[in-house]
Amino acid sequence: MKIICSKSNLLQGVNIVSKAVPSRTTMAILECILIDASTNEIKLTANDMELGIETKIEGEIAERGVIALDAKIFSEIVRKLPDNEVTIKTDENFKTIITCEKARFNIIGKSGEDFSYLPYIDRNESIELSQFTLKEVIRQTIFSIADSDNNKLMTGELFEIKENKLKVVSLDGHRISIRNIELKESYNSHKIVVPGKTLQEVSKILPGDANECVNMFFTDNHIVFEFGSTTVVSRLIEGDYFKIEQMLSPDYETKIKINKRELLDCIDRATLLVKEGDKKPIIMTVTDENMELKINSFIGSMNENIDIVKEGKDIMIGFNPKFFIDALRVIDDEEVTLYMVNPKAPCFIRDEEEKYIYLILPVNFNAATN
Repeated sequence: MKIICSKSNLLQGVNIVSKAVPSRTTMAILECILIDASTNEIKLTANDMELGIETKIEGEIAERGVIALDAKIFSEIVRKLPDNEVTIKTDENFKTIITCEKARFNIIGKSGEDFSYLPYIDRNESIELSQFTLKEVIRQTIFSIADSDNNKLMTGELFEIKENKLKVVSLDGHRISIRNIELKESYNSHKIVVPGKTLQEVSKILPGDANECVNMFFTDNHIVFEFGSTTVVSRLIEGDYFKIEQMLSPDYETKIKINKRELLDCIDRATLLVKEGDKKPIIMTVTDENMELKINSFIGSMNENIDIVKEGKDIMIGFNPKFFIDALRVIDDEEVTLYMVNPKAPCFIRDEEEKYIYLILPVNFNAATN
């Protein structure tokens, strides 16, 4: 095989597919990036058997062929090459020569025949979404998936399609994030759980252009994302997602309209007094036209008042400050509306059209006030 391409094209391709190289594996071939120039296109592929990414790069194919190169070494070499034309040449013993200007590397590759190509997925029906929208949806929900594998379903996000509506849901047992998107067309109903890792990697490599689209294809076991010259294939998480409808009650006793930036900055300041690992809640005391926020910790205490518009009852309620910060950071509205029932019931942050809904469970604040 012999290919010639620009360093920038090669580096971009390597950076994209590297997201699917496993950090640990017992199969050495999976630690490689596959360069496939056996047809009229140069394709780079990485696959950890759960997530696979393939991207095409522009370049000249002087001799057709396939080679698998150690991803770590190859990506470091490409990164440090001069910004010029790169030639990659291999022989029948998988010896690979990478040259650029006066730099010349000799490394040993592996047979491309041993590499696990991306599984073939039927592309019967695609859901089309703008790159910008998908990137935003992931950003606005990914923070509330669970970190641990204790409950596999909590490490993924629900993608539910009904006609021209897409609902994306994530939860970790303490909070729920929901985004509702209106699609340009109507589609058949689908309900799948996509791994959070897949969505994080897709978000990193997605350009996010509002005028460019992502096509998503679903099967019983896989999801495919296609955008630009890149294809991402991921296994889905099996099982029925949690029934959250009964938790999304429209009832409330207290409705608060508040400036988002003021609330976010205030809670952010309060966390200066909380060491990592401390579970000190922020206590909100809501009266007419005023919300007092207070925190007590081993370091000290802080309180601050914010002007609000309130409907309904006064309330005193405590929350994990991080959960409020995570939700407020991804809301673009200048003003947010909080809905509360009592100190033991969830707080909802939602807009009138319910394009976004964030549910945050309160914490017992009595211990914090002692």
